[in-house]
Amino acid sequence: MELGSVKHFLKGKTILVTGATGFLGKIFVEKILRVQPDVKKLYLLLRASDPCSATERMHNEIFGKDLFKVLREKLDGDFGSFISDKVVAVAGDVSSENMGIRDVNLRKAMLEEIDIVLHSAACTKFDERFDTAMLTNTIGASNVVNFAKNCTKVEVLLHVSTAYVCGETEGLILEEPFQMGKTLKGFSKLDIEFEKKLVEKKLSELQTQNLKGEMITSMMKSFGLERAKEYGWPNTYVFTKAMGEMLVGHMKENLHVIILRPTIVTSTYKEPFSGWVEGARTIDSFAIAYGKRNLTCFPGNIKEVVDVIPADMVVNAIIVAMVANANQCYDNIYHVGSSVRNPLRYFNLWNYAYKYFTEKPWKDKDGKPIKVGTVSVLDMAGFQRYMFINFLLPLKYFQKMYLEFNKKILIVMRLTDLYKPYLFFRGVFDDENMEKLRIAARQGGIEDDFFYFDPKMIDWEDYFTNIHFPGTVKYLFK
Repeated sequence: MELGSVKHFLKGKTILVTGATGFLGKIFVEKILRVQPDVKKLYLLLRASDPCSATERMHNEIFGKDLFKVLREKLDGDFGSFISDKVVAVAGDVSSENMGIRDVNLRKAMLEEIDIVLHSAACTKFDERFDTAMLTNTIGASNVVNFAKNCTKVEVLLHVSTAYVCGETEGLILEEPFQMGKTLKGFSKLDIEFEKKLVEKKLSELQTQNLKGEMITSMMKSFGLERAKEYGWPNTYVFTKAMGEMLVGHMKENLHVIILRPTIVTSTYKEPFSGWVEGARTIDSFAIAYGKRNLTCFPGNIKEVVDVIPADMVVNAIIVAMVANANQCYDNIYHVGSSVRNPLRYFNLWNYAYKYFTEKPWKDKDGKPIKVGTVSVLDMAGFQRYMFINFLLPLKYFQKMYLEFNKKILIVMRLTDLYKPYLFFRGVFDDENMEKLRIAARQGGIEDDFFYFDPKMIDWEDYFTNIHFPGTVKYLFK
């Protein structure tokens, strides 16, 4: 594996990005434009009905964000013209053939120009409708592969998956591919074409019953969860992402492919500035609830490792992996996480949260500081008992409040059940391939001040108390 200057590699390249409005997608776009302004062009595929709508989404949901303030200041008054010159908003949808790009001339130009494809578009809700998740995470992956194979000079396709396609596997989880049809449940066989037809049939049946949209959505969510568990996956998200990986590996032919599996992605560690975050993820949801004193009890194993990795490190790993694997005859799978090299445990995380919100408490609507306390960490049975004794049982004596609060409590219990596989996760992610990439980067002259991705450089207490929690308060607390 020979590496050189990343900036030199990116110079003059044309890159297609799906999922550019997502958390990682935005950071990738910002990084490329900031560190290598001589990139030739970025095509951003955006779900939109026409070019005007795509351009509007691009400016509102990408370049209008605080994330781009460093680049905006660097370019001063030339920011708008620079973006117009370097970036093309493409109306389309990964769930459609040819990625939904209707403009024939634009599609022809893209197929001739594209050097690199980053596929990061995904439905990331754990309980998404089965049809919606299947279209984006599974069928979308196959459509992107087909498009990339038709690009005349493409050097590499990087497919962003998730480390949790492993389901509830315990122990050391290796960087291994999914074989087509392999499941997590013994000898059962997964037929993706059958699942496609099954979801179409189920949706058609529900639509003919004249049910309300909310009811159809609820039933399609339940159906997805049922199918996922049939094969050993805990939710629809990781099930459809695993099927997407299978299709990428099965359909790639001579295409050079990388599959990158991040763990739990958190706020930026250093670039373009520390603490930028968007969209409350698993640990952020609990941090928000804790800081507002809406959380006094937490289901989980306080001694287990929680695998988190800052978003800018994930993006740096993406870029360096592209450089290392372009035009190579082998494919690689990379775990991007911290559980092996620099493990963080839940008890550390809660200690950091207590320290931060004690020193810098959130204020209520009247401007009074909210005093946080310690959190009781219970196993699942203990958590269910706690909820019943402290909430459900007392509510039965207050009938007027019962219906309203019982519904909220049931939602909490459902979310807890949904997150249970991660709260009690007992695996760590092997990153041997990623470590080889880090070694090659150090030896090959990679600009490590720009493209750092070693989790061992992180002091978790400093990161959470001085970077992540302040960022969460600034961008996510409302």
